Amino acid sequence: MFTPLLATLITLQIAFGTFDMVFHHEATERLAWRPSQRRELLLHALRNLIYGGFFLCLAWLQPQGFFALALIAVLLIEVAITLWDFVEEDRTRKLPETERVLHTLLALNYGAILVLLLPGLADWASRPAGLLLTGHGLWSWFLSLASLGVTLFGLRDLFAARRVARLRETDPLDLVNPAETPRHILVTGGTGFIGRRLVAALVAAGHDVTVLTRDPKKAADLPTPLRIVTRLEQINSDTPLDAVVNLAGEPIANGLWTKAKKRKIVASRVGTTRRLVDWLADRKERPGVLVNASAVGWYGLRGDETLTENDTARVCFTQEVCVRWEQEARKAERLGLRVVRLRIGLVLGREGGLLASMLTPFEFGLGGRLGHGQQWMSWIMRDDLVRLIVHALDSEDVEGAVNATAPHPVRNADFTRALGRALGRPALAALPAWLLRLGAGDFARELLLGGQRVVPAKAEASGFVFRYPTLQPALNDVVGAAAPAAAKPACPVRKVIQQGG
Repeated sequence: MFTPLLATLITLQIAFGTFDMVFHHEATERLAWRPSQRRELLLHALRNLIYGGFFLCLAWLQPQGFFALALIAVLLIEVAITLWDFVEEDRTRKLPETERVLHTLLALNYGAILVLLLPGLADWASRPAGLLLTGHGLWSWFLSLASLGVTLFGLRDLFAARRVARLRETDPLDLVNPAETPRHILVTGGTGFIGRRLVAALVAAGHDVTVLTRDPKKAADLPTPLRIVTRLEQINSDTPLDAVVNLAGEPIANGLWTKAKKRKIVASRVGTTRRLVDWLADRKERPGVLVNASAVGWYGLRGDETLTENDTARVCFTQEVCVRWEQEARKAERLGLRVVRLRIGLVLGREGGLLASMLTPFEFGLGGRLGHGQQWMSWIMRDDLVRLIVHALDSEDVEGAVNATAPHPVRNADFTRALGRALGRPALAALPAWLLRLGAGDFARELLLGGQRVVPAKAEASGFVFRYPTLQPALNDVVGAAAPAAAKPACPVRKVIQQGG
């Protein structure tokens, strides 16, 4: 029964399934961190556990009689689970085209496997009941390894299905007071990790929101009512516009900094901001405020220095990008706009950003410090960042550079330990600095091994109150390990701040 053709088909099934789990379920869709996918996770767990038992049985056993009938029944149950999974996926999420194609290939391949297997299993079912030990050399060990892999993912998905029930996301209206006088606010980068949450909060508060995006499909699931444009020129010059939030920018932490990547990083920030300010200059009616994203990379690599908005910069790639980015934004001051330049740190959330890419390896116990682990990480919870953006929009006395980081930055070693505690996993692994530099160059030197110890002096002086000032409660909330550590603060009293930066 065990023919070269069957071995080939099973190998293809393992390869297709591994790619689907790693690329789609983990890297792209991140199903283990989406509360809406609890049932899908359960179905994946059952299917993976079935595959684990099936591969192990093929590797070392020849089931006969009742045991062969039981195996046939389990294989048919897998078909029913797969069909149910198809329905559940279509009901709860929009599948990428690559995932749809791969699912079709998996289904066809599995059907071919059943066609080859069932006659042999039917013959074994006619024999006296028993489990005979057998073996197929290296092939048995390959199947055993595949069994171990899918079983681990199956158990993880069972755990994740239980965990997602604890994951919570506050009502967007909890981040901003309802608008007494609705304003028209333009948001660029409104389909990104930060922008989506900001748009949801502004819409919930009753503001008139316009989102500028290059890909309208990405904006299809944004909350309504809102307006979607793909070019600034689609906004009539006579249309009143009260505020602009510019969050547009190529992600910097999702790949190596090749020359092409660096050009995209610069163009998406500097070029987009320049075009935005030029467009504002041509308008008959201009908004009162521009809140423009920047990053703590503006300060360069500063070791253990504690940095406020009054500190100077030290040259590196991210510093050069941020300086040029902020220079373009400051040109809007000549047009009479109040300009706030938010120097944003590592934004924490399970939906995106650097932390999202860390969750899976840490969840499997493979997380740990980077290099010596003494580099500083200046961080902020995404909801606190959204609240700070709204605070900057509302506060006439907030302008210039504003550090968008929590009050208590931490070292990388402390961050990894805190994440391990939140997930209930050890965080003992460590990546040597030389290996990171060799593999990732400037990306590793500046983002992974460098860092800044930034504090939000101006934000706090203006009366802004962080809901997550310390790291452990923030990470606990992200991964659903515990209830939030801090209750919602009362509306902060605003104070006059020093104009610096």
